[in-house]
Amino acid sequence: MLREIRRPSLWQRLTVADWAWAALVVLATAGTYWVLWGVMNVYEVVITFFTAATMIGLGWHWHASRWYMAIVCLASLFAITRYPELAAAQSDFFLKYLLSSQSAIMWMSALFPAATVVYGVALFTGNDFAGRVASKLTWIAAGAGLVGLLVRWHETHLYAGGIGYIPVSNLYEVFVLFAVMTALIYLYYENAQRTRSMGFFVLLIISASIGFLLWYHFDRGAYQIEPLVPALNSYWMKIHVPTNFVGYGCFAIAAMLGVAYLIRARVSDDSPWAERLPTLKQIDEVSYRAIALGFAFFTVATILGALWAAEAWGAYWSWDPKETWALIVWLNYAAWLHLRYTKGLRGKPMAWWAIIGLFITTFAFLGVNMFLSGLHSYGEL
Repeated sequence: MLREIRRPSLWQRLTVADWAWAALVVLATAGTYWVLWGVMNVYEVVITFFTAATMIGLGWHWHASRWYMAIVCLASLFAITRYPELAAAQSDFFLKYLLSSQSAIMWMSALFPAATVVYGVALFTGNDFAGRVASKLTWIAAGAGLVGLLVRWHETHLYAGGIGYIPVSNLYEVFVLFAVMTALIYLYYENAQRTRSMGFFVLLIISASIGFLLWYHFDRGAYQIEPLVPALNSYWMKIHVPTNFVGYGCFAIAAMLGVAYLIRARVSDDSPWAERLPTLKQIDEVSYRAIALGFAFFTVATILGALWAAEAWGAYWSWDPKETWALIVWLNYAAWLHLRYTKGLRGKPMAWWAIIGLFITTFAFLGVNMFLSGLHSYGEL
């Protein structure tokens, strides 16, 4: 406690590099506003400035994210400048092979499974170099995925009729978002815990989502840009969907760490595996923090969804299957956190609970679209 009291305040801890980062973000935001203010509504202006504040805070708190955000922004801007028309994606070298939305997403789809394999090598051999390579691959894959989404956003404006919209409107786009969000959240915890031993478990769920994404891409042709369903043509989509997927990403991480916990609990402390696997304390702490963060974002997303529903359908809540299962997900993790916080429950039961929670969340996210119908039927496969 004394250490925390004596710790300098945030403003005292900020360095010249921190202030330079803030100045860079402010300049970039001002430039964006200057160029686009004529086509931005008040909600988009608020979102833009909120995003800038978030980038500054994230860069101050997590220094590694600065390079990620800067490179993603520069790569996306470079790609956008090479788009006189949508057809340029098939003729321009950089777009065709690297930076068009589909090229970038395909790179992401190759790099995440590669990172999973290399994390596995690091885990099974204890090789630190392999762990560092896997971490770098994860950063690059997450960067490629985000570049793909940002460039796709620009591509929607070049599409016939100028239907421009944020690319989080269908399962294909949100699976890209899920992979990127989950990877970034994991990388933050990897940095905070100073261990890469959790990477293999978390990357497994990301690679599984990539498998679905590739099936959806090639079997259903879901990569095609199409006009928005009228119900989705709303500013609420810009904040509701990304907020939701922070929650989904956190819940997925907690579930895979639940698997890691069950495996680690069976390993004796004198086994060679004890040094390669994350400790029970690390798994427990990250799982708790991930679910707490995910629950907070999922709560906000649910409230935003209710506000959106009131505007679109005239009622905050209508017991639509998607809404009902969102409530089930919320109650599930509320109960998990309540028992953890008030009763101090830990160990295998909570690990199993986190794993089962992912199945509940997956059904709410994907199963409802596949097997049930309702007001959210526009999201079906």
